[in-house]
Amino acid sequence: MKNITCIDDLRDLHMRRVPKAFFDYCDHGSYTESTLRANREDLSRIKFRQRILVDVASRTLNTTILGEPAAMPMMLAPIGLTGMQHGDGEIYACRAAQEAGIPYTLSTMSICSIEDVASSVKKPFWFQLYMMKDRGFMKSLIERAIAARCSALVLTVDLQVIGQRHADIKNGMTVPPEWRLSTLFDFATKPAWVSGVLRGKRKTFGNLAGQMAGTEDLNSLSEWISTQFDPSLSWKDIDWIRKIWPGKMIIKGILDITDAREAVKTGADAMVVSNHGGRQLDGAPSSISVLPEIVQELGSQIEIMFDGGIRTGQDVLRALALGAKSCMIGRAYVYGLGAGGQAGVAKAIDILAKELSTTMGLCGINRIEDIDRRILIESRVTNA
Repeated sequence: MKNITCIDDLRDLHMRRVPKAFFDYCDHGSYTESTLRANREDLSRIKFRQRILVDVASRTLNTTILGEPAAMPMMLAPIGLTGMQHGDGEIYACRAAQEAGIPYTLSTMSICSIEDVASSVKKPFWFQLYMMKDRGFMKSLIERAIAARCSALVLTVDLQVIGQRHADIKNGMTVPPEWRLSTLFDFATKPAWVSGVLRGKRKTFGNLAGQMAGTEDLNSLSEWISTQFDPSLSWKDIDWIRKIWPGKMIIKGILDITDAREAVKTGADAMVVSNHGGRQLDGAPSSISVLPEIVQELGSQIEIMFDGGIRTGQDVLRALALGAKSCMIGRAYVYGLGAGGQAGVAKAIDILAKELSTTMGLCGINRIEDIDRRILIESRVTNA
């Protein structure tokens, strides 16, 4: 992958190597995609102060995330269906993250199961939980994460009602994919992808399939999933989770200061300022535009993470300058996975790390802990 120089290069390669339905699942957002675009546009408007003649020869990206050492202030976000971007994609992504010295988060809606990943990697990883109506199943899923030695639980709270994603409906996307005439040619032009997925450990949602009576086949599993996202989910359910989960907990999907205050009251170890990558409430503000207010009021009380629109190491630096302690990387690493499996994910992480380090140097910064709003041109900071 020597000719790959940026995340956009990985995206282009991903688009060529993975069937359209799965590329679109990763790449697109909900409804008009205005929030998806705002995530990128608002980040790009934030400008840096260039500094010169500052000794930046000793730059380091080392930091801590949830009190644990990390090689850089990033972690791989929970992304569903990564095993359909590349066979055994969750395992390869986790390995790449662990080799890079950063956390990996496995989605509830993964293809490889918790147990598949745990048996294939050397270190603990994070597990992301979608709260479903069947509390008995939820309890067993949390217990499986405990048994797998997951080191943090990421509770995603912004998917009680699923935002409509036009591309998925138009593509007729299913898991596993249906071998229909309309998709057969697409698959036929991507033999490496087909071979990898067929060799993978699983072809459907590994954490869910067969775990409940009557979910052994695709149709029954799809039916069960469609009824399980819980619109009645409320703050009191977090207390129920805390009674089962003994470890560190992160609440992901905070986009409003009122909700951020409530998240602090739960005793969570961290929150992720996130709009689900523009895949849920279209017309919601960008993640970066609400970050400063949340940091200003609550940054001393809880570890604040950022998610939404990151495509460069410069974007990571922008979020850190506005007070985030670390950033979740989503689409950027999935582009790498689709482009080249584990090596592609490693390339994505390396690209972001080098861009972050270079930009720190040009801003006169040596250490992550020295990053603050002084490296920004204040008039260009969104909603500051």
